[in-house]
Amino acid sequence: MNETIKQALIDIVGEENYTDSLVDMVAYSKDASEFKHRPDAAVWATSTDQVSAILKLANREKFPVTARGAGTSLSGLSVPERGGVIIDLGRMNKIIRISIEDRLAVVQPGVVYASLEKALVPYGFFFPPDPASGTVSTLGGNVACNAGGIKGAKYGTTKDYVMALEVVLPDGRVMHTGSKCMKSVSGYDLTKLFVGSEGTLGVITEITLKINPKLPLTLTTMATFDDLGDAGSAVAEIMHSGIVPSALEIVDQQTLIALNQNTDLNLPEVEAILVAETDGHTEDETEFQLAKIIDIFNKNNASTVKRASSAEEAEALWTARKTAYGVMSRVNTNLFVEDLSVPISKMPDILRFVSHIAKKYDLKIPTVGHAGDGNLHPTISFDGTNPEEVERVEKASEDIYDEVIGLGGTLTGEHGIGLAKARFMPLEHDEVSMEVMRSIKKLFDPNNILNPGKMALDS
Repeated sequence: MNETIKQALIDIVGEENYTDSLVDMVAYSKDASEFKHRPDAAVWATSTDQVSAILKLANREKFPVTARGAGTSLSGLSVPERGGVIIDLGRMNKIIRISIEDRLAVVQPGVVYASLEKALVPYGFFFPPDPASGTVSTLGGNVACNAGGIKGAKYGTTKDYVMALEVVLPDGRVMHTGSKCMKSVSGYDLTKLFVGSEGTLGVITEITLKINPKLPLTLTTMATFDDLGDAGSAVAEIMHSGIVPSALEIVDQQTLIALNQNTDLNLPEVEAILVAETDGHTEDETEFQLAKIIDIFNKNNASTVKRASSAEEAEALWTARKTAYGVMSRVNTNLFVEDLSVPISKMPDILRFVSHIAKKYDLKIPTVGHAGDGNLHPTISFDGTNPEEVERVEKASEDIYDEVIGLGGTLTGEHGIGLAKARFMPLEHDEVSMEVMRSIKKLFDPNNILNPGKMALDS
């Protein structure tokens, strides 16, 4: 790091909030993905003014800046691909205001998802997106990649709850978007432009979120299927039945085998398990929804159906789904967690195709996912030190992406493009769309200082 720039950064944030030590640079070189690249320095920003001053300096001196939350990205969003400076927003972690009357919460970007959830419990409210990494991931990161989770089928994703933002632009100007009103169509929707922009257009320093009253009752059921296609057909039928489950998750056979090899859960090694949850205000309402789902499970040849009779039993039914990622990370040395989404009617097709690809390339590809909104996570487990196996993984990914787009799907439902899928962007987006996105990037960030290398926006 240039000594003049280093001193300027220290002057902005204080010596205690600056680091270029090797151990810190190694820590900041990667996130939860397979990608890595060291930054030259990192700073902990504690205010919007500091972020503004850092970006003014970066824009003038033309060095890259990557904003970072908890580093839980599975697509390389927070990896500093071109080096430069990391702005760690973890110390901007205040819940500024909760207004139940207005049904909103105002937070800084470093607030952990679970911390907001905990703060909302006394009011009987919640923030629905519920990402799997919610115990550690920050809300700034959730907004940057439009995070979702198991509640997506009924409650939507982060974009459905972001009402307003404070954003520092690459030249250091501070912009406020959106409104604290439930309805607003005043001007272009600049708020949504930043949701899912992966830190390429600005650094988010304050977020206004819509919050929901939490329904008091939930019921849970689990079904096993000897045929993957039957499980997919059950999902498709549930989602056009008039019932919208609060969660509908799938765990495939490869995942079940991995769970049995690494835990004492002793799960049936069927082709798929579906776990469904319903919620409601009354017992009759919640029970009616669950009964209809169970009927559809049986109609689609479920081999067994269990329903939880207590909160403890419900948690036991969820165990396989909730522990899947941790277990799959033990199967081999490397893990690519894919994040494809397809129209719900195409669920049976993509489930069969992933199974076919695993056999074609002799790979282990356990699959779990949010079946209720068509968002699946095939997880390719492999040995990254074996070049031949890495080549098979790359070919398998290419085939899966081709099939997903052919089915009318999308490269990513909630993890973002980042580095993992940047080269595949032209598969999904036509030439005009790519040109418009690159033009927007250039308009906001003409010197390309913010998170360069992501989303295929540089060329």
